Amino acid sequence: MFNGIIYNQGVIKSKTKNKNSLYLKIETNLNFNNKDIGTSISCNGVCLTLTKILKKNIFFYLSKETLDKSNFKFIKTGDKINIEKSMRYGQEISGNYTQGHVDTTGRVVKIIVLDKTWKISIQYPSKFKKYLIEKASININGVSLTISKINKKSFELDVIPHTLKLTNLINLKKGDLVNIEFDIFSKYLLKINN
Repeated sequence: MFNGIIYNQGVIKSKTKNKNSLYLKIETNLNFNNKDIGTSISCNGVCLTLTKILKKNIFFYLSKETLDKSNFKFIKTGDKINIEKSMRYGQEISGNYTQGHVDTTGRVVKIIVLDKTWKISIQYPSKFKKYLIEKASININGVSLTISKINKKSFELDVIPHTLKLTNLINLKKGDLVNIEFDIFSKYLLKINN
C-alpha cells in the first residue's frame, strides 16, 4: 500500500528484455538494505518486488502482465521514474490509498501552463470512464493527484509547482504514455453494486 506522495526518483541504468519479461536496474538515492529485499516498491506507480540491492542500484523483475498494463514496455535507459517505499504502520497519509496495481496507460494530449501550474489532459481507454469522478483522487505515474475535469475522451489534472519539482511529471510532453491507477474505492463500490 502506498499514498502517492513522491519525494524520490530513480534513473533507469539498464534493462534486460526477454520475450515476456523485463529485468530493470535503477539507480536511486533512497536508502535500502538487505531487509528490504522482497518488499514492495512503487516504481512509476507500479508495485514491484525488490529482488536485489547493489550500492545505489536496486533491481526488479517485471512480468508480462506488468508490461502489458504499464508504460514500462517503452522505458528507456536514462529515463527518470518516481519511487515510493510502501507505507509503514502509523505513517501520515496525505495522498490517497493506492496499491500500485496499475489499471491502464493514458496518453498526454495537451499541457497548458497557467502561471506555474500545469493543466495536463490525458486520454484514456473509454471502458474506464465509470471510475472517474471530478475532484476524486487518481494516481499518475504513482503521483497522487485530483481530477479537475472530465471530458468525453480525456480528463484534466492541475499539477502545482511543488509536485512538478519532486516528480517526473515535469518531464511530460504531448504524446507521452503515463501509468494510471484509478481510485480503489470507486472500483470496489462499483463491484459491490454490480
